[in-house]
Amino acid sequence: MGKRKFSGLEVTLIVLFLLVTVVAVVLVVLLATGQSTSTLLFRHCHASSPLRSLVGGRGRWGGHSAALTPPFCSQRKCLQRGCCWDPVDEINIPWCFFSLNHNYEVSRLEAVLKRRPAPTLFGGDIEQLSFQAEMQTQNRLRFKITDAERSRFEVPHEHVTSPADPPGGALNYELELLHIPFGLRVFRASSKKLLFDTTVGPLVFADQYLQLSAKLPSHNIYGLGEHVHQNFRHDTNWKTWPIFTRDSFPNGGTHNLYGHYPYFACLEDESGASFGVFLMNSNAMEVTLQPAPAVTYRTIGGVLDFYILLGDTPEAVVQEFLELVGRPVIPPYWSLGFQLSRWDYGNLTEVKKTVERNREIGLPYDVQYTDIDYMEDKKDFTYNAVNFTELPQFADYMHAGGQKYILILDPAISNKPRINGPYESYDRGTQKKAWVTEADGETPLLGEVWPGLAVFPDYTNPACIEWWVDEIQRFHQEVKHDALWIDMNEVSNFQKGSVNGCSINNLNDPPFTPRILDNLMYSKTLCMDAKQTWGSHYDVHSLYGYSMVLATEVALKKVFGNNRSLMLTRSSFPGVGKYSGHWLGDNAATWNDIKWAIPGMLEFSLFGVPYIGADICGFFDDVSEELCRRWMQVGAFYPFSRNHNAQNYKPQDPAWFGEDSLLVNTSKHYLNIRYTLLPYLYTLFYKAHAYGDTVVRPVMHEFYSDSATWAVDRQFLWGPYLLITPVLDPGVETVAAYIPDSPWYDYETEEKMTTRRQYINMYLPADKLGLHIRGGAILPTQRPAVTTVYSRKNPMGLIIALDDNEQAAGELFWDDGESRGRLASVSGLLTMNALHSTYVDPNDLRFENITVLGANSIPTPQTPTAHMTTLTSVPLQVLYIRNLTLLLGQNYTVKWNGSVSETERFDCHPEEGSDADKCLARGCIWNPSETPRVPWCFYPNDYGYKAVSPTPDTTGWSFEIQRNARYRSQRLESPDINTLRVEIKYLSADMLQFKIYDPANKRYEVPVPLNIPPTPEADPNKRLYDVEVNEQPFGIKVIRKSTGTVIWDSTLPGFTFSDLFIQISTRLPSNYIYGFGETEHSSYHHDLNWHTWGMFSKDQPPGYKMNCYGVQPFYMGLENTMDAHGVLLLNSNAMDVTLQPTPALTYRTVGGILDFFIVMGPTPEQVVQEYTELVGRPVLPAYWSLGFQLCRYGYQNTMEIENLYNEMRNAGIPYDIQYADIDYMERQLDFTIDKDFQDLPELVNTMRSEGMRFIFILDPAISGNETDYPAFTRGHEKDVFIKWPLELEDDIVWGKVWPDFPNVTVDESLDWDTQVELYRAYTAFPDFFRNQTAEWWLQEIKEFYVKMKFDGLWIDMNEPASFVHGTVGGKCLGPEKYDYPPYMPQLESKNEGLKHKTLCMNSEQFLADGTPVKHFDVHNLYGWSHAKPTYDALLAVTGERGVVVSRSTYPSSGKWVGHWLGDNTSGWDQLFKSIIGTRSFSPSSLYPSHTGADICGFFNSAEYEMCLRWMQLGAFYPYSRNHNGKGNPRQDPVAWNSTFAEASRNVLNIRYTLLPYLYTLMFEAHATGSTVVRPLLHEFVTDKVTWEIYRQFLWGPALLISPVTDLVRPASPAGSRVRAPALIDKAMCVGLLCTSRCFRSRKNPLGLIVALSDAGAAQGTFFWDDGQGIGESPRAVPQPRGASLRLFGAKFARLSRWKRRPSSMTLI
Repeated sequence: MGKRKFSGLEVTLIVLFLLVTVVAVVLVVLLATGQSTSTLLFRHCHASSPLRSLVGGRGRWGGHSAALTPPFCSQRKCLQRGCCWDPVDEINIPWCFFSLNHNYEVSRLEAVLKRRPAPTLFGGDIEQLSFQAEMQTQNRLRFKITDAERSRFEVPHEHVTSPADPPGGALNYELELLHIPFGLRVFRASSKKLLFDTTVGPLVFADQYLQLSAKLPSHNIYGLGEHVHQNFRHDTNWKTWPIFTRDSFPNGGTHNLYGHYPYFACLEDESGASFGVFLMNSNAMEVTLQPAPAVTYRTIGGVLDFYILLGDTPEAVVQEFLELVGRPVIPPYWSLGFQLSRWDYGNLTEVKKTVERNREIGLPYDVQYTDIDYMEDKKDFTYNAVNFTELPQFADYMHAGGQKYILILDPAISNKPRINGPYESYDRGTQKKAWVTEADGETPLLGEVWPGLAVFPDYTNPACIEWWVDEIQRFHQEVKHDALWIDMNEVSNFQKGSVNGCSINNLNDPPFTPRILDNLMYSKTLCMDAKQTWGSHYDVHSLYGYSMVLATEVALKKVFGNNRSLMLTRSSFPGVGKYSGHWLGDNAATWNDIKWAIPGMLEFSLFGVPYIGADICGFFDDVSEELCRRWMQVGAFYPFSRNHNAQNYKPQDPAWFGEDSLLVNTSKHYLNIRYTLLPYLYTLFYKAHAYGDTVVRPVMHEFYSDSATWAVDRQFLWGPYLLITPVLDPGVETVAAYIPDSPWYDYETEEKMTTRRQYINMYLPADKLGLHIRGGAILPTQRPAVTTVYSRKNPMGLIIALDDNEQAAGELFWDDGESRGRLASVSGLLTMNALHSTYVDPNDLRFENITVLGANSIPTPQTPTAHMTTLTSVPLQVLYIRNLTLLLGQNYTVKWNGSVSETERFDCHPEEGSDADKCLARGCIWNPSETPRVPWCFYPNDYGYKAVSPTPDTTGWSFEIQRNARYRSQRLESPDINTLRVEIKYLSADMLQFKIYDPANKRYEVPVPLNIPPTPEADPNKRLYDVEVNEQPFGIKVIRKSTGTVIWDSTLPGFTFSDLFIQISTRLPSNYIYGFGETEHSSYHHDLNWHTWGMFSKDQPPGYKMNCYGVQPFYMGLENTMDAHGVLLLNSNAMDVTLQPTPALTYRTVGGILDFFIVMGPTPEQVVQEYTELVGRPVLPAYWSLGFQLCRYGYQNTMEIENLYNEMRNAGIPYDIQYADIDYMERQLDFTIDKDFQDLPELVNTMRSEGMRFIFILDPAISGNETDYPAFTRGHEKDVFIKWPLELEDDIVWGKVWPDFPNVTVDESLDWDTQVELYRAYTAFPDFFRNQTAEWWLQEIKEFYVKMKFDGLWIDMNEPASFVHGTVGGKCLGPEKYDYPPYMPQLESKNEGLKHKTLCMNSEQFLADGTPVKHFDVHNLYGWSHAKPTYDALLAVTGERGVVVSRSTYPSSGKWVGHWLGDNTSGWDQLFKSIIGTRSFSPSSLYPSHTGADICGFFNSAEYEMCLRWMQLGAFYPYSRNHNGKGNPRQDPVAWNSTFAEASRNVLNIRYTLLPYLYTLMFEAHATGSTVVRPLLHEFVTDKVTWEIYRQFLWGPALLISPVTDLVRPASPAGSRVRAPALIDKAMCVGLLCTSRCFRSRKNPLGLIVALSDAGAAQGTFFWDDGQGIGESPRAVPQPRGASLRLFGAKFARLSRWKRRPSSMTLI
């Protein structure tokens, strides 16, 4: 058969098939081997973990074990498990899957990395690596990669350690790991910005070649060193910087220099958010910056040990870095003076000539150095006895002139004898084996340095340190000196490695050599295989200078004891600043070098070495007069200010240029300014030491939001306040200077600059440099002298530069090591407060002059505590206060007109224990006052936030606000959030909302549903209000359009928003504010004289300023125009409010967000109606619940209740409801009946058949110590009880309440705590947020109803209360900060924490949608969550409306429950306080209708007259119940005598007669939100007298009750009655003929009482229904069915349509 030929089409199809097959095979292989660089995240809906882990494959991880898709798994079941529900169309993919919250929080992560097959680069590849990640702090992430099998060299840093405890709060970063190929990404948690991404390049880890690359978020990279960087901000265009300590000239190349700093900082964007990256590795390396932007590290040893440090500002990153490596030392004050040095003066005579000629010209000058020329043949610990014969006395010579002497020491020690004998220092070192050895570990390595052949001390060897300390001590005894300058410690060697050369091996000649100078590892240093105690020199070479610093520090402590000395080192490593300063090395007298010194200083500020400077006028080369003059000008503002030059060049000390030379004059001028400002500079060093602040500061650190500052490096700052602008080019007198966005004052002319945020051409003639003070600064000063010894004896002064808000602040640190003082100023008030003033300055220092820059007017002096004799002003808006005598270390106040009123102070330290130190540490102002309760510590005016481009639209505003980063977070455990979101919504014509929250991190929000209008009000003509936003400081103003009254104005200092502390203040339009609770108030309107009220639900009987059962963060405010408004803060965390006479109030809460609602009224009654429209109208109680009620805790048995019932019935006293307290239960267990009450169900049935109603108590706590207790068993099965979070413990959070252990006999004679410990059972607390809990609760109530009929329920102890603190044993699990937050509101027993008498705050609850929440956030909602399930169960079980009475409440609880005012005390004061309490629940509208107090009091024995008056008052409580406590005598109406019974009957007959009117008021409250118990001001707001009245009240608009609330005279029982006087203008009341039961009275004829107005008219309304039925309604709660009728007295005949006619009518 012949071969078949394929057609063209067939060939084409075959080729295509083969191509598809190849592609498919490749894809299969890739999938099977995991060759994908992109993998899929776990599905999650609550990503709370800081670790994002990526895995291969597609991953939903099922959260429902039985089946993951319907019909076996439902959304409800899924959410109950806290999982995520997301139906998809694909088969077998779970719809219900785990959230990341089903996991553990990672604080340390370990993994093993296996090398993938690839060609080797340099050999020695390590196949298996260990990866470790530690979340060390909230802002610090460490990850380390090393050999998994063998240990490798790691830097033995003396300060860097892992924290002992895990981070205390939410991490500010997230770590994402990629598995194949390995990579990691670090994100900023708030913005999700990717900061460090190693997936851009491979990880290479060989024995002598380690490489890692990372992509960065911006090109704003600063740091890496030590090199000459010609600009502060790096060029990322493929620049490679080697890092390996080296003795070389800083001539502008890219080669490595003296220090080793693998650290950089990166500014992310204009927000200021920044981070730092530190590689803890001391091996030779190179770092490449490339345009991605990205960084690549290549190092030849050690491990990859990275630290990622996050900060909200560049300055904060420096603080984080120094927290890691060690904060810098405070140098001695004298070391801040000007210093002179040169190499090779030749002899001591020449040194003294230099000293004398500079003294003679009056040059400020503190320190003289000698270089190695003072030594004998350049040998350490010797001096040249010929040329420096008198050197031992030279220090005394310097001290006599108030100056200091510093000498140099190099590490290299000659092995040759001295001229006249042995070199004992060498001999002693050899004896101690103190030297670096050759590779054999025995033979001292011999090199060559200045003294010739030399050995090198091994400062990592303890024996060497002992030798070094001893030599320094010996030499100091021979030649006195004040400090040490250590040089040549890179370590420098003039031979290549050693005099014998270096062996050829992989240490001296590694496979890869970074681009170090000469491309030779041992060039100008030691052989790399040399041995030291810490390891091979290959590993520790760059630590040589660091180890020498540590050894020298030990020596300085030995020599100088407690006196601070100074150390100056050339070679350095991160952490050196903790002990030493640094100079920028052997520069040259060139214009380039004067420029490059500024980036060098700024970098060492980042590195934590603030004592930094360059050799002024240059080390090498002869300097020109112009260059030296300009260098002396700028060098006067180097922190380390030293003029130093080299051998064989002409002198360059200032006096050498001539006494009257321009150089001398300008040098003296600017050094005098330096010395004037030394108190400020010294304070900056203190802040660097205490907090890690920079001293010399890049402009971008203060003005990071201005991108123009990011590259500014020809100017620099001293701290935040002094801007230095030098001339750095030859032949110019005009400099392009950038003026940042702030007011600035010329230091010399005191003029205020008119430009900002732009470059200007600054005129700086030959004798000038630019020096400007920033507005907002207070700079401490001192009259200068030629040395600091003398200047410190001179009077001090202040320069105050006011900012745009006419305020300023500053600090002063002043010590001999023991004391300090600080300063603050605001609006015409300067306070100076000494802290720790145990130090008395021997010079009797005093402040003599104060200069205020930017004063707006000529002031009137007011200086009662200062001796001011002269006050002048000039046209430059400068105020001079002269000739003061204010002693340093004392407290003073200096005032001029415009000072802040005490009422304008907003408390910056509301905690107890405030003092000046704590106050000023918070950036606030300290000024003691003699006025009681006025805060001594208060916020400066600019403390808060700034709005970013706020622009309204038709329905509101939405914008961001930025925190003023000038101030630190006040509470370290709760860092402030820098960026917030503000949303303002015009909800309706009379209501608006504004909400402030963190847009980057989801925070807890109150889950209480509100009735928000579906469409905002966009028509401004309909709105009753205008809104304005103040940009800086941020604040919101709400203005009533009709009157122009500002009803809300939060443009006040102190606005704070941190994780666990939020504070906001607002001005009030008047002194009349009502509401807030629940706590006992002694007047209805609040006293604004600096009172603070805590809000946190607690089992706490009413008492003054004691937070009680509920939380009501709502107030009504009256305006001077007679209008009213209301404000609700929807926040359920623990809080307090401070009211002050400004008038103003301050909210402080420990969590959540700020979510405010304002209702505009304008009448008080409309305020309540609008508020209840928002939170929900109150339920209409059953008609019978308006009858009189009796209760007692302590009924012994059924017979006692039955006897009471019969006595009341026989006395004919109106009485509808009987209660049973926990006595009826078996051992206080819910849903049980005690043996002494077994016949109670029968009695209840009898009483109910006779028209009575019965209510039983139920507490939430359920005993867990029973063997047969269905309530607990079923609850446990349904998982209804509050537990710990799973990551803490899978168990119930146990408490103890009333239930007793089984089989115990309670000895009530024991103290309470002992009873609780011995007899109280472990109890569990139902989580009523959960749907399954409501189902369980209904089931238990339903089963109890079968055993015992009831008509209503009384729920108590639902704060929730516990008799132990937190949990049994008192040990709360989880972070302590939730039980003891950084700020504890002003609460009862706040020293015991939030857990006092309740649950641990870390307990976990679940909202109805499955969202987990901390009890910390929802504690105040426990009673609220308890209300609806109870009310729903009551309706379901009884089929009638009934009533539920709850002790703990929150706004909107009134939709389901009524309330009583808790466990009050039997006392006269409780009568009028109960009126305040019932009315307080009207404006806050918890339950405006059904509220009352326990008549005659719960605690203590009632007194006859008081109880009688209380019965008269209580007859007009909406909720009228007489209730007392266990162990007290009976106080019911029939417990006294017949007179008491008759008086009670009479007043209750009036109540029952008026029940139709009261029921109508209840209906109107339910339908329209009007009040039942009504303050007089609601009806007569134009009469300001009524604003103060709180001992009288109204029922609705028509009935005025004026009770007797004080013991005035003996009561006349026969005449005790309450009447409605003629104050009521218009009234028509519907009444019934009275009987002793509501159900009977409802069968009686109706009547009308008509009270005519002056016009002869009256009107009223009447609502009637069956009193207990449940109707249909679109509202959330069941509604009554009934009829409503409006009655008009002027046209009285229109009643014919109504079936029931009044049987009587009274016309008044």
